[in-house]
Amino acid sequence: MVKIIMNGCNGHMGKTICNIVAQKNDCEIVAGIDIVESNATFPMYTNINDCDMPADVIIDFSTANAVPIVLDYAVSKKLPIVICTTGLSDETLKKIDLVSKEIPVFRSANMSLGINLIASLLKKAVKMLDDSNFDIEIIEKHHNQKIDAPSGTALLLADAMNETMNNKYEYIYDRSSIRKKRDKKELGIHAVRGGTIVGEHSVIFAGKDEVIEFKHSANSKEIFAVGAVKAAQFIVGKSYGKYDMQDVMA
Repeated sequence: MVKIIMNGCNGHMGKTICNIVAQKNDCEIVAGIDIVESNATFPMYTNINDCDMPADVIIDFSTANAVPIVLDYAVSKKLPIVICTTGLSDETLKKIDLVSKEIPVFRSANMSLGINLIASLLKKAVKMLDDSNFDIEIIEKHHNQKIDAPSGTALLLADAMNETMNNKYEYIYDRSSIRKKRDKKELGIHAVRGGTIVGEHSVIFAGKDEVIEFKHSANSKEIFAVGAVKAAQFIVGKSYGKYDMQDVMA
């Protein structure tokens, strides 16, 4: 039985994760952390440093400025941590690198198995199409409440291709201020915000007389919660270091 501390348990994603775990018989939420109190079936804390419940792993789905605090707690308790929160600062990312030298840290820009499958396919596609003069563009669509742009998932997909090709591509986010033809080393990333779109990502390979498109649509946020629980179960018992969904799928 995997015992989970849920940081951000009363947020939309936190509640979804708690509901998924409640339906499983191989893991359980032993404590929840949130600044908003609720009548949960498990012990609640508004400050994670007050939590003294024995656990195997922490799932964090909170806010970017809360991540450094939960990282410190994880180190102090020698607990693996799954970080699902996005929009992290460079300083926090550096802290994750440091912490991963002491405990297992799982972080992925997108917890969906489908997105991570596409990332794997893109690594193969970009190598196969490199000599065929295909231009690459990414279009991501999200709801009108999303603050960051481009999405972390769009960057995850771009990075998967760019790292495969020794970082030869330059990310272009806006062409309105540059009046020139598209360079072959450009990788365009475009953000659309509107309505209640959960998340759509399209990667377009545009060549001479043909277009190849990889597309993923998220119809609910539950897919991210399912991935977070899988990640928590995966990382328990692992040695220190950084892990992501590609490790789960390996």
